[in-house]
Amino acid sequence: MRVAIVGGTGDFGLALAARLVEAGDEVVIGSRDPGRAQERASEVDAEGGATNEEAVLGVDLVVLSTNADATLATAAALAEAIGETPVLSVASELRFESGRALPGLETGSLAERTQELLRAPVAAGLHSLAAGKLSRGRPDEDAFVCGDDEQAKTLALELAAKVVAGRALDAGPLAGARALEGMTAVIVNLNKRYKGHAGIRVTGLP
Repeated sequence: MRVAIVGGTGDFGLALAARLVEAGDEVVIGSRDPGRAQERASEVDAEGGATNEEAVLGVDLVVLSTNADATLATAAALAEAIGETPVLSVASELRFESGRALPGLETGSLAERTQELLRAPVAAGLHSLAAGKLSRGRPDEDAFVCGDDEQAKTLALELAAKVVAGRALDAGPLAGARALEGMTAVIVNLNKRYKGHAGIRVTGLP
């Protein structure tokens, strides 16, 4: 699979790129700063030196891995370049009060709002994975993906299966992204409370 990671110069995007390259995928890292993209891509043997608009051309899947506050603006700016190429949204919109992480206040998930901006089908996933653990290898965790478009979800599940030692699980329609994004807040709070590195494994499934 050929994957473009928009926001690939960040910690999560770069860790994801490392695992996909390790799995044998072709990965191109895009950035508003092509020089920065080239510098970071060389760290994980990915392709770089591309603007975001260039990176999303001719790929099988686009991963939107920007910070949550930049996701919608980035999606809108890249809508024409992305066209109908399936997209995976991995960001979670969080807010913080009294030292606690809380889900965003918007009714719809970030992934659902991204879908409103694009012709391309959007899947959502990987919200329970931490950049730090992903950078060190495939974490012993399950990964969750949801979406309304079967092709986009299939590609996202294929990607997810390559980056965790657990399972890539179909978590249902795109509306489920509201729960998956909220899960990030739960994990942040667990890590802070117990000074750990929480991950998720689902029991009771065949």
